[in-house]
Amino acid sequence: MLVEFVLRKFDELVRLASQLDDEAANRTTAHVDSNSVIQILVHCCGMMRRWSASVNLGIEVPRDREAEFTAQMPVAEALELAARTRAEFLVDVEQTDPAATPVAVPPGREDFWTVSCEGVLLHVFEELCQHLGQAEVTRDVVVQSQAR
Repeated sequence: MLVEFVLRKFDELVRLASQLDDEAANRTTAHVDSNSVIQILVHCCGMMRRWSASVNLGIEVPRDREAEFTAQMPVAEALELAARTRAEFLVDVEQTDPAATPVAVPPGREDFWTVSCEGVLLHVFEELCQHLGQAEVTRDVVVQSQAR
């Protein structure tokens, strides 16, 4: 059930990005340090694999977190990244014992939810919900500013 919730939120984020053209998907709002929908999606792809593979399974997945927040790419390329991430996430989950202790919890991240792989996946769900909302607000502001 948890994996289904994660996938539903991820798919909603992907669908949101797919409904924008390249310019709108890569545009940030006027607010300082805002992120585009593409940047949010790229960040979520990196976040999902970090927790599902690197943390839960100890499988190092290369990631440049800072670059996620400056990413620019055509929507089609972002959708390909999302499809790969979704498939790889499912492979990670199939190899995960939800009750097991995560293999590689990052120093300083020893929160209550890091005591089990299931807790880590709950964190992925939490992050996706947060970032989906961020992407929805970003889309609304960007689309409204384009209409002017």
